[in-house]
Amino acid sequence: MSIGTIMTKLKLFMAGLAILAGLATVWSVGLEPDPARAARLGATPTGDVILRIYGKINATNVGDEAHFDLDMLKEMPATTFKTSTIWTEGVNSFTGVSLEDLLDAVEAQGGTLRATAINDYAVQLPVSDATSSGPMVAYEMNGKPMSRRGKGPLWIIYPFDQNSQFQSETIYSRSIWQLDRIEVIN
Repeated sequence: MSIGTIMTKLKLFMAGLAILAGLATVWSVGLEPDPARAARLGATPTGDVILRIYGKINATNVGDEAHFDLDMLKEMPATTFKTSTIWTEGVNSFTGVSLEDLLDAVEAQGGTLRATAINDYAVQLPVSDATSSGPMVAYEMNGKPMSRRGKGPLWIIYPFDQNSQFQSETIYSRSIWQLDRIEVIN
């Protein structure tokens, strides 16, 4: 074997080791900090579960449900918009996960969502509302986490000021606060 062939084989071997080292690092941190990926891989929340999604979903991490703690939600792509609401004063900034991204993460298959609050108040909304310009599941208002008294920890909020179609009793009724579970139905 020539020295050139040996060097080429050594370079390939070293490249292979580098790839394996990189994969070991990724595996040690749960592959990637993406709840959608984590749900598919069976990762479970390490903090308090603040949202359960169940029903017609394909990606789960606890039995046949997808459970999320706040950190898992914050690892998803964040959405922020400013809007006024009929329940708060002035224009406020909301940050959270778009409903579209959340439903994609759990691979939702149904056409309707039953969103339920901590006190068991429930509303239904069509999955078709979950668009890039639609509602989010907000976990912050004006840069701060929302307490239960402040409509938190999660609130399905629509960008009311960005589209007059969102300024209706039907849409207002879908903006459930103190959200803690979503069932994907139909």
